[in-house]
Amino acid sequence: MRYAVVIEKGKKNYGVYVPDVPGCVSVGDTVEECLVNIREALQTHLAGMHEDGDRAPDPVSLVDYVEVTMAASLPGPASGKRRLAGAKAAS
Repeated sequence: MRYAVVIEKGKKNYGVYVPDVPGCVSVGDTVEECLVNIREALQTHLAGMHEDGDRAPDPVSLVDYVEVTMAASLPGPASGKRRLAGAKAAS
């Protein structure tokens, strides 16, 4: 089976988890190490589920990317707060 994994950069290493298999997580010093570690963790996790008589979850999560352009005219966090505060006062 092929499962989607999510890799997150931390301060000192990377964390990785499998959205379709709750509780299946790992870490690594590099992205490559994360992928090796999560593959082993997933195999162990699924083998444990099988031993317990549980069915492996179907891999249903999808992964994709979207691009955005940061325009100079977009309001910053401070101006957005003022606008929201003003909107509440006008209500």
